Amino acid sequence: MTKTVNHWIGGKTVEGTSGQYGPVTDPATGQVTTQVALASVEEVDAAVAAAKAAYATWGTSSLAQRTAVLFRYRALLDAHRDDIAALITAEHGKVHSDALGEVARGLEIVELACGITTQLKGELSTQVSSRVDVSSIRQSLGVVAGITPFNFPAMVPMWMFPLAIACGNTFVLKPSEKDPSAANLLAELASEAGLPDGVLNVLHGDKIAVDGLLNHPDVAAVSFVGSTPIARYIHATASANGKRVQALGGAKNHMLVLPDADLDAAADAAVSAAYGSAGERCMAISAVVAVGAIGDELVAKIRERAEKITIGPGNDPASEMGPLITAAHRDKVASYVTGAAAQGAEVVLDGTGHTVEGFEDGHWIGLSLLDKVSTDSDAYQDEIFGPVLCVLRVDTYEDGVALMNASPFGNGTAIFTRDGGAARRFQLEIQAGMVGVNVPIPVPVGYHSFGGWKDSLFGDHHIYGNDGVHFYTRGKVVTTRWPDPADAPAGVDLGFPRNH
Repeated sequence: MTKTVNHWIGGKTVEGTSGQYGPVTDPATGQVTTQVALASVEEVDAAVAAAKAAYATWGTSSLAQRTAVLFRYRALLDAHRDDIAALITAEHGKVHSDALGEVARGLEIVELACGITTQLKGELSTQVSSRVDVSSIRQSLGVVAGITPFNFPAMVPMWMFPLAIACGNTFVLKPSEKDPSAANLLAELASEAGLPDGVLNVLHGDKIAVDGLLNHPDVAAVSFVGSTPIARYIHATASANGKRVQALGGAKNHMLVLPDADLDAAADAAVSAAYGSAGERCMAISAVVAVGAIGDELVAKIRERAEKITIGPGNDPASEMGPLITAAHRDKVASYVTGAAAQGAEVVLDGTGHTVEGFEDGHWIGLSLLDKVSTDSDAYQDEIFGPVLCVLRVDTYEDGVALMNASPFGNGTAIFTRDGGAARRFQLEIQAGMVGVNVPIPVPVGYHSFGGWKDSLFGDHHIYGNDGVHFYTRGKVVTTRWPDPADAPAGVDLGFPRNH
């Protein structure tokens, strides 16, 4: 009998009642291993109702109570790192070391949430006028929702709900239906840590569940990470319903390599950033921009390294890259490589025919390297989300920056150079939200915020860090005037000398 992943609502597993299920596949074998319940509108309502009921007490709970739960939660997550990573590998396909890294980055935000007391401090100005004080405080929103992608089934949810609940909100998480099990384990461990029932709920589903959350009157805010078209839809729909929205979209991240760069370091970085996690990450470097005469040497070094990458099942310690999430996605990624030559690119490495012995039905694709790619080609224009690296050639630094700034995306970017002045100019002139200097994937640490510009972000707030705290709270300003106790009414003696 096929295993079923059900919802987690009100502190317990709740079996799906819609009668609709989605397949969950092991990408290494191509076999359906699990089915996931897909929520109906009624089940969306039930999850939101559980969160709303829990907010009545969690929203007024003390900071000490909340942080005590989060400290216990952090310890449980640490103890169960391997269990969470194993679920990620089984359903997403990424290698175990990648999965462990994902859990570690999620833990950073749990640790930030443990220290939420300092983030929620207000401000006070005294005597702004005669006997008048003004204070600013931040309060929780209520029920908030998170809609998360398949490529980081543990990390991205942990970028959202720990801060949200630390701020006093309750949460409904709608993870990807392609790899849902990690989200349930995260919720179960939170319950074990003492999180009250209903504070964190996991609702599995497809567009019905998403639209149900976007349109629900009791959902105050929505966090989303995914592709740009869906991010745009999430932002427009939720905003039209009066909700606060942070919607992180897709990317086409560039790495500018100047002629003075350490080409060995740049090639190492390009390979790890383009092909790590099989390229299925929004911070992957998918376009290397080579400046001047270094292009041939850089491409040769990238090829040399890429050819040595071992591809295989994620639970094999020898594997350095696993399969793609679905066969359909594998075929779509491959189409960009097979069509690249016709659009003027030089196909240096073609990974489209790759298979793994003993796992022939897995969603395999090898590493592809395309050189001399034009900016009007499909391989450059689209977010491929797979192990395909494009190399573009430019004559000057200025040409490279102009090319990169012309992209509609502005998520992450990097420059490789030994020159501090060039790096300083780049970080000021490039139109992207996250910049790396000799760092290929500049994902900020938890106490700084993650987010892009242009079509990579819809909404005003980046995720986690200070922006995350501000997103999950709203400001209130209180102006107070108290009469002087010396002016107390007749018959009331507070022990102060009378003013009159």
